[in-house]
Amino acid sequence: MNNHTLLIIEDEVDILELLEYTLQKEGFETIGFLTVSKKAYEVLDEEDIDLILMDRNLPGMEGTTFINDIKSKGYTTPVIYVSAKDKDEDILEGFDKHADDYITKPFNLKELTARVKAVIKRTKKDVEVEKIKDITYKRSSKSFYIEDCKIELTTLEHDLLLEFFKNKDILLSREHLLNTVWEDSFEKKLKTVNVAVKRLKSKIDSTGDKKYIKSVRGEGYMFC
Repeated sequence: MNNHTLLIIEDEVDILELLEYTLQKEGFETIGFLTVSKKAYEVLDEEDIDLILMDRNLPGMEGTTFINDIKSKGYTTPVIYVSAKDKDEDILEGFDKHADDYITKPFNLKELTARVKAVIKRTKKDVEVEKIKDITYKRSSKSFYIEDCKIELTTLEHDLLLEFFKNKDILLSREHLLNTVWEDSFEKKLKTVNVAVKRLKSKIDSTGDKKYIKSVRGEGYMFC
């Protein structure tokens, strides 16, 4: 699972459905619109959008106009234009107007998917602060906060919470956690995970009003 959400604005129904189907199969969540509307702006305010796939030929609006507008308002969401405008000057104009990549129609689905992943990977490296619910992670200090209160964690608890943070709403097995968090994972017993998660839960659940880590009997844990 990629655990990333894409906003797709494409005025051709068949292409929009094809993009959503293909990218959802790759593990992405998608929110699609056939034109720019008030709801598109609301999605940017309400959802954690990782990338925008933007058509340029939209009813009543050039796609770059919408992107210029949201960029002027401070949105830093990366953008890929997917457009039939395929002349060199069109592509250069796209990059001048905030494109992180530019894909011309008709496109190869595998190439498009690869380029979506590449842009997200490249731009995510620059994100200093990530937030899920009331918990904030600051990369520079490698610290977690609930509201403005720093959560005091051991190195193991930090690595464990970071793994949950990167996989929000995904069920993680104990074996997965052993393999990713513990260096000598396969020499550890499963109860080691249970103890570590219990200690982590006691710290983050007692700091705020919400419950963050859900135990799924016989399966593992989910950060939600």
